Amino acid sequence: MPEPAQGPVIEYLTADSADQDFRLDLYLSETFSDRSRSFFQKLIKEGKVLVNGLPVKPSYLLREDDRIEVEFPEPEALKILPEEIPLDIVYEDDDVILVNKPKGMVVHPSAGHASGTLVNALLYHCRDLSGINGVLRPGIVHRIDKDTTGLLVVCKNDLAHQKIAAQFADHSQKRIYEGIVTGNLKDDEGTIDAPVGRDRKDRKKMAVTADGKPAVTHYRVLERFGDYTYAEFSLTTGRTHQIRVHMASLRHPLLGDEVYGALRSPFATEGQVLHARLLGFIHPSTGEYVEFSADHPDSFEKILRKLRART
Repeated sequence: MPEPAQGPVIEYLTADSADQDFRLDLYLSETFSDRSRSFFQKLIKEGKVLVNGLPVKPSYLLREDDRIEVEFPEPEALKILPEEIPLDIVYEDDDVILVNKPKGMVVHPSAGHASGTLVNALLYHCRDLSGINGVLRPGIVHRIDKDTTGLLVVCKNDLAHQKIAAQFADHSQKRIYEGIVTGNLKDDEGTIDAPVGRDRKDRKKMAVTADGKPAVTHYRVLERFGDYTYAEFSLTTGRTHQIRVHMASLRHPLLGDEVYGALRSPFATEGQVLHARLLGFIHPSTGEYVEFSADHPDSFEKILRKLRART
């Protein structure tokens, strides 16, 4: 993989109504949870953080619609090392790699996860990855949660990355997930059209909020087990934790979801039971629509067998 261009990484944010009167340094440390509050205080004092184009103090109280620009230093000292970690590769060519991510694997390095990530494994398998997202996220176009399993597309060159990223941005790609939720869903199918934004009480969580970003999830029941439901989810949008938040808003959180679920799982779930089963997109070189699928992990199938045995 070619050396990435040196220089700062700039992130742009817009404060919403839930951020009103929130201290800037605290807001940034909770938004970028892998960085400390003191780190952002230093950046702010150095003039690396602008609000509406102007330097401010760490104690600045945010107002709705404030535009925040954060200039991060290039992480030159951090080296992401290739690691010989087995990968379940569903498909690979000169442009893309489709990987079936296992449960418990973080997609890219961050604070507390410097090794053992999908990126570490990819760098061992393939040194040619797109450099658009910098040294920490080479080739990574989208992510799924650590405890969610299933398909991810990774790009080997910048042109492929740009074309695939554009499809994720305009929601023209196809994504279908399968999961097990608690309780018996009332309807066989339905659509949840509810905006998702940061939880007003806990900024590390997401929630259905009136001022959140538009989010649409379609669901369809596959099997019923009385107090649990096996369902399919298709996404029109792709907000952070979207399926988990939407199902929790219906009071049917995903089985094993320790963040959005209230009940303790009677099964050994190790996090939410959610699998990205199908991914479809226009191939960046051929221009043809391609579609890939990945089977559930054994842990998912084991829970299904137990639930079927009870009915």
